[in-house]
Amino acid sequence: MRWLDNFVGRLALSGRIGLALVAFWLLLAIFGPLLAPYEVGAVVAEDVFAPLSLAFPLGSDYLGRDMLSRVLSGTRFTAGLAFAAALSASSLGTSLALFATVSGRWIDEVVSRAMDTLISIPSKIFALVMVAAFGASVPLLLFTTALIYLPGAYRIARALAVNLNTMEYVQVARVRGEGRIYIACVEILPNMIHPILADFGLRFMFVVLLLSGMSFLGLGVQPPDADLGSLVRENISGLGEGAPAVVMPALAIAMLTIGVNLLIDSLPRAGGRNAGEP
Repeated sequence: MRWLDNFVGRLALSGRIGLALVAFWLLLAIFGPLLAPYEVGAVVAEDVFAPLSLAFPLGSDYLGRDMLSRVLSGTRFTAGLAFAAALSASSLGTSLALFATVSGRWIDEVVSRAMDTLISIPSKIFALVMVAAFGASVPLLLFTTALIYLPGAYRIARALAVNLNTMEYVQVARVRGEGRIYIACVEILPNMIHPILADFGLRFMFVVLLLSGMSFLGLGVQPPDADLGSLVRENISGLGEGAPAVVMPALAIAMLTIGVNLLIDSLPRAGGRNAGEP
């Protein structure tokens, strides 16, 4: 675990705070449902929008369900879907960028124009059209969000790969007869990992906000399941009285996005080689 100690040691204080917040919410996404004190859909409180108490640490929702159990379950959908979608978009975008960079000008043009066409479609409109056409489901949300943020990941990765492709050590590898796969994976990819990781953090944050917005409109994760955005929407009637049921999931979304933002802002100061260095 020495690499982890070195990584954390190079982070600024804000980055360590962000890392702690991100790790906390990711652990809740994995183990949270196992820690829930009540069944997610069980009506256990006599009063709706009950205040904070020992029995209900985050209060109850508009039906009298325990909000702590609902938030622990909803975090899995919000963080899990965002992580999977951001990872898919970054991985596929980086792979396409490397392929286009080392495969010649006409392939680069075809792939780049396809990505330009896709990125010209407003993300929220595209997501709403997909949900309206095929219905809301977890696989569709994953596919749609990954497709929405694929062009942005591709453009970042391609800009890095094109610059690195002109470096002397890449030209030397090409002259000595190395294949395209070797040049892409061994000579170019390792030198663009750091900015790609920073971009992945941004994609993750954008997906969280997009999914939360869609769920708030009723087009995200559908009942009986719920993510954090759905929890805000279904308890919005308690906003006037400051019910914890509407404040807590909104606060969870804010903490998750702030943590990711703090972490990725500190990544450029975490050391490592610059993208243009051989």
